[in-house]
Amino acid sequence: MKTPIRTRLPLYALLSTLYPLFLAGCHSTPPPVPLDQLNAQQTHGHEVFQAHCGQCHYDRDSGSLHGPPLLGVFKKPYLPSGAPANDERVTVTILEGHGLMPADRNLDPQDLNNLLAYLHTL
Repeated sequence: MKTPIRTRLPLYALLSTLYPLFLAGCHSTPPPVPLDQLNAQQTHGHEVFQAHCGQCHYDRDSGSLHGPPLLGVFKKPYLPSGAPANDERVTVTILEGHGLMPADRNLDPQDLNNLLAYLHTL
């Protein structure tokens, strides 16, 4: 038995109202903090990123280089590896490596802190 048109019209009206609201909730991550607005620690972290990470990872682009992009890395609940996106897991990944990513055990602790501060701006 078919549903009468009078019954289907309110359903269509409801769905057509909710669909744009659903799409509005599916937004991308906010853009990174502009480089000229970084504080001193974050600026030093950007320099560390360029020297140690930029060969394999994009920081301000969502495209993939040799490793996954780091744009919005702390704005997502999980890292590409599936680990929680928090300072502890990112630090372990940097210092011990993961998969094809080499370990960077010689990174100065202050440089590591600056790098983490920068990654939080992405």
